[in-house]
Amino acid sequence: MANPNANFTDVIATTLQGYSGRLADNITKHNALLRCISDKGNVTPATGRDIVQELEYAENATVKWYAGYETLDTDPSDTFTAAEFQYKQMAGNVVISGLEQVQNSGKEAVHNLVKSRIKNLDKSLRNALAGALYANGTGNDGKEIGGLQLLVADTGLGIVGGIDASANAFWQNQVVSTAAAPAATNIQTSMNSLWMKCIRGADKPDIVVADANYFRAYMESLQVNQRFTSENKASAGFMNLMFMDAPVFYDDQCPENHLYMLNTDYIFLRPAKGREFVPLSEKASVSQDAIIIPVVWAGNMTVSNRALQGVLFTTPAAG
Repeated sequence: MANPNANFTDVIATTLQGYSGRLADNITKHNALLRCISDKGNVTPATGRDIVQELEYAENATVKWYAGYETLDTDPSDTFTAAEFQYKQMAGNVVISGLEQVQNSGKEAVHNLVKSRIKNLDKSLRNALAGALYANGTGNDGKEIGGLQLLVADTGLGIVGGIDASANAFWQNQVVSTAAAPAATNIQTSMNSLWMKCIRGADKPDIVVADANYFRAYMESLQVNQRFTSENKASAGFMNLMFMDAPVFYDDQCPENHLYMLNTDYIFLRPAKGREFVPLSEKASVSQDAIIIPVVWAGNMTVSNRALQGVLFTTPAAG
């Protein structure tokens, strides 16, 4: 049977296809952490049964000092392995009722209606992904991505990407915990301790994200002339302070009384190829007078070096 309103659905499909890439771009640009990951070129499509993240876990054991004709070490040296992450799926729908189809019959009216629906969906998808960046992977019955509470865990341990950190010290992230609430008088000492733990040679954190309590404490600890921002991040519309040479951002999605120091050279967002906020074909509701067009995403957040990531948090008071 022919579609009774092909003109309407054609306009919807065309409009959605035009917005597909823009949706992914908008979501990346509206979160400081995602923006930083994207700027490093670490929003990379994934293919295959699982998301495979190669990582370097040991130095080359054949390196040695030698003299003259001394025999060199030619034994194979295992230096690389891979973490494997599962795909997680998210979707939202553009829904248009039959009455709205009647009321918006012209192409321009349809286009404007769809734009308003997409704007709302954009905001909803953005909020869902922003919250999931800090998830531990167990939300929504394990359907949510594994965010910072998994990748940079309060314990420093956990099974991440199929690798058990309790049995592999190289896979443990850095942790500083304090019983005292964050305040201007203690915040910099705690941050200094975590910073030193996260440095390996030239590798160091390039972004700090904090909840309201930690961000406020750090802001109040600074002299007025120290409260400067990173020009490239500030120009992107994000408010930030600086610690060492890393921008410090407040994120309202960050868990309470937590601050993360991250090296985004080793943190990735891996969307499944072909599922990067892509609209699917129109679906007709079986029990309602409406058409539905799903917009889907699949992928996960991954890490290739946990030892260079750190978390500072306040332990909950007993009782």
